[in-house]
Amino acid sequence: MTTLITNIGELTTNVGSDGDLCGTVKDAAVLIEDGRIAWVGAAADAPSADDVVDAGGGAMIPGFVDSHSHLVFGGDRAAEFEARMAGQKYAAGGIRSTVAATRAASDDELRARLRGFLDEMLAQGTTTVEIKSGYGLSVVDEERLVRLAAEVTPEVTFLGAHVVPAEYADRPDEYIDLVTGPMLDACAPHSRWIDVFCETGAFTVPQSRRVLEAGIARGLAPRVHASQLGPGEGVQLAVELGAASIDHGTYLTDDDIAALAASDTVLTLLPGVEFSTRQPYPDARRLIDAGVTVALACDTNPGSSFTSSMPFCIAIAVRDMGMTPAEAVWAATAGGARALRRDDVGVIAPGARADLALLDAPTRIHLAYRPGVPLVRAVWKDGVAVV
Repeated sequence: MTTLITNIGELTTNVGSDGDLCGTVKDAAVLIEDGRIAWVGAAADAPSADDVVDAGGGAMIPGFVDSHSHLVFGGDRAAEFEARMAGQKYAAGGIRSTVAATRAASDDELRARLRGFLDEMLAQGTTTVEIKSGYGLSVVDEERLVRLAAEVTPEVTFLGAHVVPAEYADRPDEYIDLVTGPMLDACAPHSRWIDVFCETGAFTVPQSRRVLEAGIARGLAPRVHASQLGPGEGVQLAVELGAASIDHGTYLTDDDIAALAASDTVLTLLPGVEFSTRQPYPDARRLIDAGVTVALACDTNPGSSFTSSMPFCIAIAVRDMGMTPAEAVWAATAGGARALRRDDVGVIAPGARADLALLDAPTRIHLAYRPGVPLVRAVWKDGVAVV
């Protein structure tokens, strides 16, 4: 079965050439076969197909690749958000309230909520998502969070080192023993990635190193939360250990930026966090001009960024972080794929997965130009129309 989507006014392939980061094709068509892209080109040259879909002149982009989310949790922290809007400062310790609510929720309750978030994301064009644990912080609860996440995505991250739970408040090194021992043993079979919150109020650099090296020894690839609340050594640790991405990066030194630019570690920016916490937005222009590979993600979580909208994050990145619309769309698609070390998503090219989003707009610019407007008209996941 083949499907031809034709009459695409502007196609973003992310196969760049001649200075066009997004590899734009005007008046384009895409052929899908067996869940993959079989052909891309001008609509006038399109091959025949079993089924033909008229895009009506709309713009098409790869499905968004959200490479940082925390979707398995109980409760919410609306009161905490309200307090921040009244002037209270964000601190990592608020995570513990979500831990309590998550531990109290059943598997079925967590599973149903997870499915609701995924449906919400899909409707906004997100077709690939990474999901972290981190709201269980016990062996039993972390195992069930990664197990539930693995039911819906291969991109599962074990984040037992999110914060020190209340019962270990005065014994952080003992908690690291638990994370790198029994907890890792239980969670590694369901996970692809290992992560740690290397930050004041969470884990020190030596503690973070222990966590990441233990995960690497178990075959998990590293990711790092760092430099969200202030400058620190987390970026240097991430680069040293070959992390696929460092996430947040709100406070970076010149040395951090130079290290990232010289590495293959992606810097994943999370503009929903700065929006929700009123921290300063990262200077993406400075990063891109320095040669750093940048991704955009939502960081969907109940405390610091309770949004699942990649278009919203694109609009912020363009308005407040110095990115062009093309750079922001690339970062939310191909950039996210690089942060997950994937080459089969985030692009529209022969052999890639047919994960596509059709916009009710003539160009990708409208994702930033019309913030808050639901512009995603149709979505294909593995070649199947799902929205």
